[in-house]
Amino acid sequence: MEYRAVIKKSEDWWIGWLVDLPGVNAQERTKEELIESLRVGAEDMLSTIIEPAAGEELVKIEI
Repeated sequence: MEYRAVIKKSEDWWIGWLVDLPGVNAQERTKEELIESLRVGAEDMLSTIIEPAAGEELVKIEI
């Protein structure tokens, strides 16, 4: 699966965030390191176990 990322150089750093997964962002010294950090952040977010509270239901929606 692919996710859209906004990346930019800011002085000595590369910064970026995933448009499709709010909260996944990173800052690295190189563009390659930044992209890898965003990939790892996305994997971590998507693999986090979420336990619904009483009365809630966790469903998956295919797009």
